[in-house]
Amino acid sequence: MSILKGKNLLLGVSGGIAAYKTAPLVRLFIKADANVKVIMTPAAKDFVTPLTLSTLSKNPVLSSFTNEDDENDTWNNHVDLGLWADFFLIAPATANTMSKMAAGNSDNFLLATYLSAKCPIYFAPAMDLDMYKHQSTKDSIATLQSFGNVMIPATSGELASGLVGEGRMAEPEEIISFIENDVTTKLPLSKKRILITAGPTYEAIDPVRFIGNHSSGKMGFEIAKAAAKLGAQVILITGPTQQVVNHSLIHVISVVSTQEMYDASHKYFKTVDVAILSAAVADYKPKFVEDQKIKKKDTTLTLELEKTKDILASLGKIKQKQLLVGFALETNNELKNAKIKLKKKNLDLIVLNSLQDKGAGFGGENNKVTIINKDETISKYPLKTKKEVAKDLISIILEKINA
Repeated sequence: MSILKGKNLLLGVSGGIAAYKTAPLVRLFIKADANVKVIMTPAAKDFVTPLTLSTLSKNPVLSSFTNEDDENDTWNNHVDLGLWADFFLIAPATANTMSKMAAGNSDNFLLATYLSAKCPIYFAPAMDLDMYKHQSTKDSIATLQSFGNVMIPATSGELASGLVGEGRMAEPEEIISFIENDVTTKLPLSKKRILITAGPTYEAIDPVRFIGNHSSGKMGFEIAKAAAKLGAQVILITGPTQQVVNHSLIHVISVVSTQEMYDASHKYFKTVDVAILSAAVADYKPKFVEDQKIKKKDTTLTLELEKTKDILASLGKIKQKQLLVGFALETNNELKNAKIKLKKKNLDLIVLNSLQDKGAGFGGENNKVTIINKDETISKYPLKTKKEVAKDLISIILEKINA
């Protein structure tokens, strides 16, 4: 999943031959699950048709303040459009358009919308070699950058004039990658690596049976998505679950047993800034695992169990600068038991859930948690969706990182 998923992307197309690249560019934005609207200057229509871009964007293309085919139609509100956008990309940005943007000229709908926009603005220059090198163009670019606009650099290659040199608009794939990287690096967790464990672990009894619990993994997956949304590189170690996630910043490692989760957690722990262990790990495993399926003979079956490795405690013993977060599911003396676990396992935060809370717990969409800090300060939250709980937890972690 792209960092642009669900974002509102406004594309401004000015009149240059590179406008032909906007068709595949719009398709890539749509493929990234962005919402796309397109504004064209009148001159841009000579290079690519509004029908093409409206079909690809699934939205009408705008190029003037009013509908020229209906004099009674309401005006196109450039202010609302500028406020709608999360990102505004002007591509191609011709010498003419950049000059007007730098001077605050507003003689077409695209420029009026540009002057109304409150979001980050990207521009991708495209023109011939001598035009690109001209001092007036350099001045326009410098002025636009001084306003906080971000330039997507032109590349070198064969130009429409037949010359070879700098001035080609970046390719659609390069533009998408540039914006995704730029957005990601400006997010509050962009330079952080976070390890998250999720789901249950299963301990084999024989080739077909196991000991496990009812954990769905939803909580851990929501935490991973919340962290990635803020730019963190996430290592998600998950036991068997039906949960899925597709995000460019989330690396999923699937395991089954507690030993496999232990090994994976220790493999990556030294490389991360934060570790959040939300997995419901099996505390015991059969001492002896049968090679063949156990036949049903007697009315009872006796299993000898032994403890599994305590992943959370083992990381607490070796942690250095990492922020370590654990989860505690309790059924009685909840606060007391959670505080004991917090200190015993050398945690920085512990998230307490109780099976006594109606509507919270395994398998459901909601959770009700209490987050206890290392200094034993307590933050209690009402029943919320697991997505909202994940946001609350990541917000507290962000505060601790920046403290």
